[in-house]
Amino acid sequence: MSDVYAARRGLLRDRCAAAGNAAALITRPANVRYLSGASPLGAVLLVGPADDVLFCGAAPTGEVDEGRLDERLTVSVLSSPGGDPAVAAADLAAAVRADSLAVEEHHLTVGRHRALHSVAPALRLADLGTAVEQQRLVKDEEEIACLRIAAEIADQALGELLESILVGRTERHLALELERRLVDHGADGPAFPTSVGTGPHSGRSRHRPSDRRVEEGDFLSVCLGANYRGYRCEIGRTFVIGTTPADWQIELYELVFAAQRAGREALLPGAAYRDVDHAARSVLDSAGHGEALAAWMGHGVGLEIDEDPQLAPTAMGKLDACVPVTVEPGVHLPGRGGVRIDDTLVVRPEADGGPELLTITTKELLAL
Repeated sequence: MSDVYAARRGLLRDRCAAAGNAAALITRPANVRYLSGASPLGAVLLVGPADDVLFCGAAPTGEVDEGRLDERLTVSVLSSPGGDPAVAAADLAAAVRADSLAVEEHHLTVGRHRALHSVAPALRLADLGTAVEQQRLVKDEEEIACLRIAAEIADQALGELLESILVGRTERHLALELERRLVDHGADGPAFPTSVGTGPHSGRSRHRPSDRRVEEGDFLSVCLGANYRGYRCEIGRTFVIGTTPADWQIELYELVFAAQRAGREALLPGAAYRDVDHAARSVLDSAGHGEALAAWMGHGVGLEIDEDPQLAPTAMGKLDACVPVTVEPGVHLPGRGGVRIDDTLVVRPEADGGPELLTITTKELLAL
C-alpha cells in the first residue's frame, strides 16, 4: 500500500504545483488517513515541498485508527507537550523556504489559521478547498473490497437480529445489540450511531433510539453500518412486527420500494447527481409526499459515512464508475410511522452489469 499512498500524495502535489502552491497542509483526519494510511489523534500531514511529513503530538504505533501508517512517510513527533502539529508543519515549510502553503480552510479554525500566519508570516496561505475530498471520490478496488466486507458484516448483524424475539424489547436495546454484533463479526465499530425506530418512530431519518418497546403490528425501521479498516457502509430496512401487514403498511412500503429501485437503476457512469435524486424523489412526490422528503436521496460513502457526492435536487456533477453511494428514500407519516429502505452500491457501467449492490439483506416486507 505504500506505493498507493505515495501515488495519492504525488497527485495532490501536482495539483498544488499547478495552482502555484509549494506545499499542502492536510488537517482533516479522513484526508490524512487517505494520504498516509492512518490518522493518529491530532496528526496533520505536510505534503512537500521536500519530504512528506506527518506531524504528531505523540509517537504513533504501527496500527492506528484501524489503519497502517505508510512506512515511507517521515514522522515528526512534537517535543513539547501541548504543541500544535499544524503550527510545526507551517514552521517547517517556512524553514525550507516554501513561498506558499495550501491549507484546508473548510477544516481550519480561525484561531489555528492565525497561528499558522503568526509562526510563518512570510508564507502565503492559500485555500486548498476540497481537493483531497474530490480525489477520494473514485475508489480503487482495495477500497471497494473493504466496503464490500463492511457490507457483509452489516448484513450478518442485521440477519441475526431478525431471527431473535423482538416484541417487548426497546429501541435502545436493539441498537446496542446490533452494534455488538457488528464488532463480533469483525467490524472496527459502527459506521455511525445505529438507528432503530418502532411504531410512530419508524421511517424517521437518523432517529435516535428511545426506550419505546416493540409492539405487535409496529413498523420497525433499522439503519446501521459497519466500519471496516476505516471504510464505512450503510444499510436500512423496514419490517412489520408479529402480524400480517396492514393495507396502509403494504401500500407505503411498495411506494418507497419503487422509489428506491428507481434510484438504484439510475446509478450509471455519467448520470447527473440530481437526476439520480429525481428518479427516486419523483416517485414519492407524485404520491403526495414531496414536502416531507429529506434534502437528498443518497450520498457517497468511504472513509466517512457522509461523503461527496450528494444525490440532491441542486447537486452539480456527474457520477463516475467506482464511486460508492447510498440510495435511501423514506417516508414518515407523523403519528403512524413509516418506511426507509437504504442500500450501499458501487457505480459500475452497464457493460459490467450496472450498479454493484453491496448490502444484500432482503427488501421483501417481512412480518417478524
